[in-house]
Amino acid sequence: MNFSADLRAFMAVMGKVYGELPAAGSSIGNWRPQAFATRQRRYLWTDAYGVCNFITLFKESGGNPLYLDLADALINDVHETLGRHRDGRSRLGSSTDEHPLLGGLRIGKQAEEFEEDGDGQYFHYLTKWMFALNRMSIARGNERYNDLAIELAKAVHSRFVYDTDKERPRMHWKMNINLTRPLVRSEGNLDPFDGYMTYRVLAEHCNGSKAVLDNEINEMWKMVQAKYRLYISGDPLDLGEALWICHWFVDEKGKDSLGKEEWAMRVSNVSLQALERLHAAGYFTTQPKGYRLAFREFGTTIGVQVNSLANLHAWMPRVKEIHAFWSDKLYKRDRDITPVMYCTSLIPGAFKKGYF
Repeated sequence: MNFSADLRAFMAVMGKVYGELPAAGSSIGNWRPQAFATRQRRYLWTDAYGVCNFITLFKESGGNPLYLDLADALINDVHETLGRHRDGRSRLGSSTDEHPLLGGLRIGKQAEEFEEDGDGQYFHYLTKWMFALNRMSIARGNERYNDLAIELAKAVHSRFVYDTDKERPRMHWKMNINLTRPLVRSEGNLDPFDGYMTYRVLAEHCNGSKAVLDNEINEMWKMVQAKYRLYISGDPLDLGEALWICHWFVDEKGKDSLGKEEWAMRVSNVSLQALERLHAAGYFTTQPKGYRLAFREFGTTIGVQVNSLANLHAWMPRVKEIHAFWSDKLYKRDRDITPVMYCTSLIPGAFKKGYF
Protein backbone atom coordinates (compact mmCIF):
# COMPACT_ATOMS: atom_id res chain seq x y z
CA MET A 1 0.00 0.00 0.00
CA ASN A 2 1.39 3.41 -0.97
CA PHE A 3 1.23 5.84 1.93
CA SER A 4 1.18 9.61 1.47
CA ALA A 5 4.03 11.76 2.78
CA ASP A 6 1.73 13.04 5.53
CA LEU A 7 0.82 9.50 6.59
CA ARG A 8 4.46 8.41 6.63
CA ALA A 9 5.36 11.43 8.77
CA PHE A 10 2.38 10.68 11.02
CA MET A 11 3.53 7.09 11.57
CA ALA A 12 7.13 8.09 12.21
CA VAL A 13 6.17 10.65 14.85
CA MET A 14 3.77 8.27 16.60
CA GLY A 15 6.56 5.69 16.75
CA LYS A 16 8.94 8.22 18.26
CA VAL A 17 6.43 9.33 20.90
CA TYR A 18 5.09 5.91 21.94
CA GLY A 19 8.00 3.67 21.06
CA GLU A 20 8.78 1.81 17.86
CA LEU A 21 5.56 0.48 16.38
CA PRO A 22 5.34 -3.19 15.34
CA ALA A 23 5.65 -3.78 11.61
CA ALA A 24 2.45 -3.78 9.59
CA GLY A 25 1.14 -7.32 9.33
CA SER A 26 2.70 -8.42 12.62
CA SER A 27 0.99 -8.82 15.99
CA ILE A 28 1.31 -6.39 18.88
CA GLY A 29 3.23 -8.93 20.95
CA ASN A 30 4.25 -7.45 24.31
CA TRP A 31 4.31 -3.86 23.02
CA ARG A 32 3.52 -1.24 25.65
CA PRO A 33 3.56 2.53 25.07
CA GLN A 34 6.76 4.03 26.40
CA ALA A 35 6.71 6.52 29.27
CA PHE A 36 6.90 10.23 28.49
CA ALA A 37 9.28 10.89 31.39
CA THR A 38 10.62 9.24 34.54
CA ARG A 39 7.91 10.80 36.69
CA GLN A 40 5.30 10.93 33.95
CA ARG A 41 4.33 7.64 32.39
CA ARG A 42 1.07 8.90 30.87
CA TYR A 43 -0.56 12.28 30.23
CA LEU A 44 -4.31 12.28 29.65
CA TRP A 45 -4.62 15.03 27.02
CA THR A 46 -1.80 13.64 24.91
CA ASP A 47 -3.02 10.06 25.18
CA ALA A 48 -6.58 10.94 24.17
CA TYR A 49 -5.09 12.33 20.96
CA GLY A 50 -2.84 9.28 20.77
CA VAL A 51 -5.76 6.84 20.87
CA CYS A 52 -7.58 8.79 18.16
CA ASN A 53 -4.40 8.87 16.07
CA PHE A 54 -4.04 5.09 16.25
CA ILE A 55 -7.68 4.83 15.13
CA THR A 56 -6.84 7.15 12.23
CA LEU A 57 -3.92 4.87 11.32
CA PHE A 58 -6.30 1.90 11.35
CA LYS A 59 -8.59 3.61 8.85
CA GLU A 60 -5.85 5.14 6.68
CA SER A 61 -3.98 1.81 6.46
CA GLY A 62 -7.02 0.14 4.96
CA GLY A 63 -8.21 -1.42 8.21
CA ASN A 64 -5.03 -2.96 9.63
CA PRO A 65 -6.18 -4.29 13.06
CA LEU A 66 -2.69 -3.79 14.49
CA TYR A 67 -3.45 -0.11 15.05
CA LEU A 68 -6.58 -0.82 17.07
CA ASP A 69 -4.53 -3.22 19.18
CA LEU A 70 -2.04 -0.39 19.78
CA ALA A 71 -4.92 1.91 20.74
CA ASP A 72 -6.16 -0.75 23.16
CA ALA A 73 -2.71 -1.05 24.73
CA LEU A 74 -2.62 2.71 25.25
CA ILE A 75 -6.15 2.76 26.70
CA ASN A 76 -5.22 0.03 29.17
CA ASP A 77 -2.02 1.83 30.18
CA VAL A 78 -3.93 5.05 30.83
CA HIS A 79 -6.55 3.28 32.94
CA GLU A 80 -3.88 1.42 34.90
CA THR A 81 -1.76 4.54 35.43
CA LEU A 82 -4.00 7.61 35.56
CA GLY A 83 -6.92 5.66 37.00
CA ARG A 84 -4.78 4.98 40.06
CA HIS A 85 -3.26 7.15 42.75
CA ARG A 86 0.23 8.44 42.05
CA ASP A 87 1.86 5.62 44.01
CA GLY A 88 -0.04 3.10 41.86
CA ARG A 89 -1.25 1.10 44.85
CA SER A 90 -4.99 1.67 44.57
CA ARG A 91 -7.56 2.83 42.06
CA LEU A 92 -9.24 6.22 42.33
CA GLY A 93 -12.54 6.47 44.17
CA SER A 94 -14.84 3.48 43.77
CA SER A 95 -13.20 2.25 40.57
CA THR A 96 -12.75 -1.48 40.01
CA ASP A 97 -11.01 -3.62 37.41
CA GLU A 98 -14.33 -3.98 35.58
CA HIS A 99 -15.27 -0.31 35.98
CA PRO A 100 -11.92 1.53 36.05
CA LEU A 101 -13.22 5.07 35.52
CA LEU A 102 -15.63 5.57 38.42
CA GLY A 103 -13.07 7.75 40.20
CA GLY A 104 -12.10 9.74 37.11
CA LEU A 105 -8.58 9.97 35.68
CA ARG A 106 -5.61 12.01 36.83
CA ILE A 107 -4.12 14.64 34.52
CA GLY A 108 -0.72 12.97 34.75
CA LYS A 109 1.39 16.00 35.66
CA GLN A 110 4.84 15.37 37.09
CA ALA A 111 4.32 17.77 40.01
CA GLU A 112 2.47 16.66 43.12
CA GLU A 113 -1.10 17.82 43.61
CA PHE A 114 -0.11 20.45 46.22
CA GLU A 115 2.60 21.97 44.01
CA GLU A 116 2.06 24.81 41.55
CA ASP A 117 0.53 23.43 38.34
CA GLY A 118 0.38 20.03 40.00
CA ASP A 119 -1.62 16.90 39.37
CA GLY A 120 -5.39 16.68 39.73
CA GLN A 121 -8.30 16.29 37.33
CA TYR A 122 -9.26 18.64 34.47
CA PHE A 123 -12.76 18.43 33.04
CA HIS A 124 -11.60 19.18 29.49
CA TYR A 125 -9.04 16.36 29.68
CA LEU A 126 -11.70 13.95 30.90
CA THR A 127 -14.04 14.85 28.03
CA LYS A 128 -11.21 14.27 25.54
CA TRP A 129 -10.80 10.79 26.98
CA MET A 130 -14.55 10.17 26.77
CA PHE A 131 -14.41 11.17 23.12
CA ALA A 132 -11.44 8.88 22.43
CA LEU A 133 -13.31 5.94 23.98
CA ASN A 134 -16.35 6.77 21.87
CA ARG A 135 -14.28 6.73 18.68
CA MET A 136 -12.77 3.40 19.73
CA SER A 137 -16.26 2.04 20.28
CA ILE A 138 -17.14 2.91 16.68
CA ALA A 139 -13.86 1.62 15.24
CA ARG A 140 -14.09 -1.69 17.11
CA GLY A 141 -17.85 -2.03 16.78
CA ASN A 142 -17.88 -2.65 20.53
CA GLU A 143 -20.23 -0.72 22.82
CA ARG A 144 -18.04 -1.44 25.86
CA TYR A 145 -15.82 1.59 25.20
CA ASN A 146 -18.74 4.01 24.89
CA ASP A 147 -20.29 2.52 28.03
CA LEU A 148 -17.05 3.24 29.90
CA ALA A 149 -17.10 6.81 28.60
CA ILE A 150 -20.67 7.25 29.88
CA GLU A 151 -19.65 5.83 33.26
CA LEU A 152 -16.82 8.37 33.38
CA ALA A 153 -19.18 11.22 32.47
CA LYS A 154 -21.62 10.27 35.20
CA ALA A 155 -18.84 9.80 37.74
CA VAL A 156 -17.20 13.21 37.30
CA HIS A 157 -20.02 15.52 36.18
CA SER A 158 -21.43 16.30 39.62
CA ARG A 159 -17.91 16.83 41.00
CA PHE A 160 -17.22 19.67 38.57
CA VAL A 161 -20.71 21.15 38.15
CA TYR A 162 -22.44 22.97 41.00
CA ASP A 163 -25.38 25.34 41.60
CA THR A 164 -27.46 22.92 39.56
CA ASP A 165 -30.63 24.06 41.32
CA LYS A 166 -30.13 27.56 39.96
CA GLU A 167 -31.05 28.92 36.54
CA ARG A 168 -27.36 29.07 35.61
CA PRO A 169 -25.26 26.15 36.91
CA ARG A 170 -21.50 26.67 37.17
CA MET A 171 -18.32 24.61 36.89
CA HIS A 172 -14.91 24.31 38.45
CA TRP A 173 -11.96 24.11 36.06
CA LYS A 174 -9.73 21.79 38.07
CA MET A 175 -10.40 19.35 40.90
CA ASN A 176 -8.07 17.48 43.20
CA ILE A 177 -7.19 13.86 42.47
CA ASN A 178 -9.97 12.52 44.71
CA LEU A 179 -12.57 14.89 43.20
CA THR A 180 -13.42 16.20 46.68
CA ARG A 181 -12.40 19.86 46.36
CA PRO A 182 -11.67 22.36 43.60
CA LEU A 183 -8.07 23.35 42.92
CA VAL A 184 -9.15 26.07 40.45
CA ARG A 185 -12.63 27.38 41.16
CA SER A 186 -13.10 29.41 37.98
CA GLU A 187 -14.89 28.02 34.93
CA GLY A 188 -13.03 27.04 31.78
CA ASN A 189 -13.89 29.15 28.76
CA LEU A 190 -15.01 26.13 26.73
CA ASP A 191 -15.89 23.55 29.39
CA PRO A 192 -19.71 23.85 29.11
CA PHE A 193 -19.57 23.67 25.30
CA ASP A 194 -17.15 20.75 25.51
CA GLY A 195 -19.30 18.88 28.01
CA TYR A 196 -22.49 19.44 26.04
CA MET A 197 -20.94 18.23 22.78
CA THR A 198 -19.24 15.21 24.33
CA TYR A 199 -22.31 14.08 26.25
CA ARG A 200 -24.44 14.41 23.11
CA VAL A 201 -21.98 12.29 21.13
CA LEU A 202 -21.89 9.61 23.84
CA ALA A 203 -25.68 9.49 24.11
CA GLU A 204 -26.06 9.31 20.34
CA HIS A 205 -23.96 6.14 20.25
CA CYS A 206 -25.47 4.49 23.32
CA ASN A 207 -27.08 1.15 22.47
CA GLY A 208 -29.28 1.47 25.53
CA SER A 209 -31.45 4.46 26.37
CA LYS A 210 -30.56 7.63 24.44
CA ALA A 211 -31.71 9.48 27.56
CA VAL A 212 -28.85 8.05 29.64
CA LEU A 213 -27.17 11.48 29.99
CA ASP A 214 -30.24 13.72 29.75
CA ASN A 215 -29.74 15.29 33.18
CA GLU A 216 -26.08 16.06 32.52
CA ILE A 217 -26.84 17.36 29.01
CA ASN A 218 -29.57 19.66 30.33
CA GLU A 219 -27.24 21.17 32.91
CA MET A 220 -24.57 21.76 30.28
CA TRP A 221 -27.18 23.22 27.94
CA LYS A 222 -28.14 25.85 30.51
CA MET A 223 -24.51 26.94 30.75
CA VAL A 224 -24.09 26.96 26.96
CA GLN A 225 -27.12 29.21 26.61
CA ALA A 226 -25.78 31.58 29.25
CA LYS A 227 -22.28 31.76 27.71
CA TYR A 228 -22.34 31.50 23.95
CA ARG A 229 -23.28 35.11 23.13
CA LEU A 230 -20.37 36.30 25.28
CA TYR A 231 -17.75 33.93 23.91
CA ILE A 232 -14.46 35.55 23.00
CA SER A 233 -10.83 34.41 22.91
CA GLY A 234 -7.47 35.40 21.52
CA ASP A 235 -5.83 32.01 22.13
CA PRO A 236 -5.26 29.88 19.00
CA LEU A 237 -5.74 26.62 20.92
CA ASP A 238 -8.98 27.82 22.48
CA LEU A 239 -10.27 29.09 19.14
CA GLY A 240 -9.35 25.87 17.35
CA GLU A 241 -10.94 23.76 20.08
CA ALA A 242 -14.08 25.88 19.78
CA LEU A 243 -14.20 25.14 16.04
CA TRP A 244 -13.76 21.42 16.69
CA ILE A 245 -16.46 21.34 19.37
CA CYS A 246 -18.87 23.33 17.23
CA HIS A 247 -18.31 21.36 14.04
CA TRP A 248 -20.68 18.69 15.36
CA PHE A 249 -23.48 21.28 15.28
CA VAL A 250 -22.96 23.45 12.18
CA ASP A 251 -24.48 21.18 9.53
CA GLU A 252 -27.90 19.65 9.06
CA LYS A 253 -28.38 16.39 10.93
CA GLY A 254 -26.75 13.55 9.06
CA LYS A 255 -23.88 11.10 9.38
CA ASP A 256 -22.30 11.91 12.75
CA SER A 257 -23.72 15.46 12.63
CA LEU A 258 -25.91 16.33 15.60
CA GLY A 259 -27.87 19.00 13.71
CA LYS A 260 -27.41 22.73 13.23
CA GLU A 261 -27.63 24.79 16.44
CA GLU A 262 -27.46 28.57 16.79
CA TRP A 263 -24.87 28.66 19.55
CA ALA A 264 -22.40 26.62 17.49
CA MET A 265 -22.87 28.80 14.42
CA ARG A 266 -22.19 31.93 16.45
CA VAL A 267 -19.18 30.56 18.35
CA SER A 268 -17.73 29.20 15.09
CA ASN A 269 -18.04 32.55 13.34
CA VAL A 270 -16.61 34.47 16.31
CA SER A 271 -13.68 32.03 16.42
CA LEU A 272 -12.99 32.27 12.69
CA GLN A 273 -13.07 36.07 12.82
CA ALA A 274 -10.65 36.06 15.76
CA LEU A 275 -8.29 33.72 13.90
CA GLU A 276 -8.36 35.97 10.85
CA ARG A 277 -7.34 38.88 13.07
CA LEU A 278 -4.51 36.83 14.57
CA HIS A 279 -3.30 35.85 11.12
CA ALA A 280 -3.51 39.43 9.83
CA ALA A 281 -1.48 40.59 12.83
CA GLY A 282 1.28 38.10 11.96
CA TYR A 283 0.68 35.72 14.85
CA PHE A 284 1.35 32.64 12.69
CA THR A 285 3.97 34.22 10.44
CA THR A 286 6.09 37.13 11.65
CA GLN A 287 5.85 36.72 15.42
CA PRO A 288 9.21 35.59 16.91
CA LYS A 289 9.22 31.82 17.47
CA GLY A 290 9.99 32.35 21.15
CA TYR A 291 6.47 33.73 21.56
CA ARG A 292 4.81 30.85 19.72
CA LEU A 293 3.70 27.47 21.04
CA ALA A 294 3.32 24.72 18.46
CA PHE A 295 0.57 22.73 20.16
CA ARG A 296 -1.57 25.86 20.53
CA GLU A 297 -1.22 26.54 16.81
CA PHE A 298 -2.08 22.91 16.05
CA GLY A 299 -5.34 23.53 17.89
CA THR A 300 -6.09 26.10 15.21
CA THR A 301 -4.94 23.95 12.30
CA ILE A 302 -7.10 21.05 13.47
CA GLY A 303 -10.14 23.24 14.05
CA VAL A 304 -10.13 24.95 10.66
CA GLN A 305 -9.77 21.60 8.89
CA VAL A 306 -12.85 20.02 10.49
CA ASN A 307 -15.31 22.92 10.74
CA SER A 308 -17.28 23.35 7.50
CA LEU A 309 -17.68 27.10 8.09
CA ALA A 310 -13.92 27.66 7.73
CA ASN A 311 -12.64 28.97 4.40
CA LEU A 312 -10.36 26.08 3.46
CA HIS A 313 -9.23 27.85 0.30
CA ALA A 314 -7.64 30.49 2.53
CA TRP A 315 -6.70 28.29 5.45
CA MET A 316 -5.11 25.18 3.92
CA PRO A 317 -2.04 27.06 2.61
CA ARG A 318 -1.68 28.58 6.08
CA VAL A 319 -2.02 25.16 7.69
CA LYS A 320 0.75 23.81 5.48
CA GLU A 321 2.97 26.80 6.36
CA ILE A 322 2.42 26.19 10.07
CA HIS A 323 3.22 22.49 9.64
CA ALA A 324 6.39 23.33 7.72
CA PHE A 325 7.50 25.86 10.35
CA TRP A 326 7.19 23.39 13.22
CA SER A 327 8.10 20.10 11.52
CA ASP A 328 11.77 20.25 12.58
CA LYS A 329 11.01 21.68 16.04
CA LEU A 330 8.45 19.16 17.30
CA TYR A 331 10.50 17.96 20.27
CA LYS A 332 11.98 21.28 21.43
CA ARG A 333 9.36 22.00 24.13
CA ASP A 334 8.09 18.51 24.95
CA ARG A 335 8.05 14.99 23.56
CA ASP A 336 4.35 14.27 23.80
CA ILE A 337 1.68 16.98 23.40
CA THR A 338 3.33 18.83 20.53
CA PRO A 339 4.26 15.88 18.27
CA VAL A 340 1.00 13.99 18.90
CA MET A 341 -1.15 17.04 18.07
CA TYR A 342 1.03 17.60 14.99
CA CYS A 343 -0.01 14.14 13.79
CA THR A 344 -3.68 14.97 14.34
CA SER A 345 -3.23 18.18 12.38
CA LEU A 346 -1.58 16.31 9.49
CA ILE A 347 -4.59 13.98 9.29
CA PRO A 348 -7.50 14.94 11.60
CA GLY A 349 -9.12 11.57 10.81
CA ALA A 350 -10.94 10.22 13.86
CA PHE A 351 -11.40 13.75 15.21
CA LYS A 352 -13.63 14.70 12.30
CA LYS A 353 -17.31 13.90 12.19
CA GLY A 354 -18.35 11.49 9.46
CA TYR A 355 -14.90 9.88 9.29
CA PHE A 356 -16.24 6.37 9.83
